[in-house]
Amino acid sequence: MQGDSIQVLAISTAQAQNFTVGQRTLRTGHFKQPQAGAVDIGTEGIAGDFIGNPKHHGGPDQALYLYSQADADWWANELDRTALPAGFFGENLTIDDWWPAVRVGDRLQCGDLLLEITGPRIPCATLAARVGDAGFAKSFVKAERPGAYVRVLQSGEIKAGDSLQVQPASEAFPTVVELYRFWHTRRQDASFVQRTLAAPVASRMRAELEELAARQAKETQPLPGI
Repeated sequence: MQGDSIQVLAISTAQAQNFTVGQRTLRTGHFKQPQAGAVDIGTEGIAGDFIGNPKHHGGPDQALYLYSQADADWWANELDRTALPAGFFGENLTIDDWWPAVRVGDRLQCGDLLLEITGPRIPCATLAARVGDAGFAKSFVKAERPGAYVRVLQSGEIKAGDSLQVQPASEAFPTVVELYRFWHTRRQDASFVQRTLAAPVASRMRAELEELAARQAKETQPLPGI
């Protein structure tokens, strides 16, 4: 609802680091460390934050990844760990908690900085390897605690302790969890696809949803007359 706010607990970035995933050694920016003081945020995110796989990560529509401490604490309990540090999930902004019904298109403002939610994070093998459990991606999907990507509509700076004011999107747009659930079930739901395409969803997801919509439209076309 209008007036909700969340607190930023940490702003984290990473330098390139070699990391073994299965039989491969990758250059990754997953191992993020909190930064001190105010951090400048631009349309591509945080300068110097390494993106190891730009085909699937980064870019203007995934400029920053947000994850909540509340969800991290939940995972710490699930994984039987004392605590999980800020940046553990590869997030740039660790926030205290989410507001109700986080939607694609919700905006977050702190001073000049204006962010817009573009969709959920889809788990990858790097996250599973970071946790040390090859099956963690499935657990992450089942838990429905994906965090969210944002684009930067207006550049600005932010620091730990700042608050982000929530500007809710249209209730016609899907929630992040609804989109996350759909993404992993791919149920036949043309109306949901159209709802999502009407929202400011990230370009990578948009491209796949447009392909899905085209296939659905083709499948529902009447057969030509004889």
